[in-house]
Amino acid sequence: MTISPQHVVRLHYVLCDSSGHVLDDSRRRDEPLEYLHGHANILPGLETALEGLPSGATREINLTPEEAYGAHAPDLVQTVARTAFPGVEELSPGMRFQAEGPDGPRTVTLIEADDTQVKVDANHPLAGQALVFRVEILDIRPARRAELAKGHPLAADVTASEVEDRKQ
Repeated sequence: MTISPQHVVRLHYVLCDSSGHVLDDSRRRDEPLEYLHGHANILPGLETALEGLPSGATREINLTPEEAYGAHAPDLVQTVARTAFPGVEELSPGMRFQAEGPDGPRTVTLIEADDTQVKVDANHPLAGQALVFRVEILDIRPARRAELAKGHPLAADVTASEVEDRKQ
């Protein structure tokens, strides 16, 4: 079986930046990634590169920033009033907060702060970076109807009737 739409794929991956620094490794957590192919569960560039691979395949996949988390958008870096962080006594670079943006909730990363202003970045932390995924395809199986209905893999013991019950 090969990776194609409407299939659940389970894989191990190592994610590195372009200099080879490991950013994430699913084996370290002993948590393979499981996703529903063709349903935008993973980065589009990665999903395209995985299409057609068989179970057991290993590949190194290089993604440009545009294929990964996009270019770094300078307009997503803003300075806001310190009062936008009520109840937070100490602010330091790298802290992340949930903020309400024009398109709904968004995570922002604090860049710098003083007594009156805070500079935040709403770009994904990996925006603007080329990424390298080293993958090993562990398993491929047809998706169940309940998974297709939800748009992502479900635990093996979840039935279609349970999915319907959860909607109500």
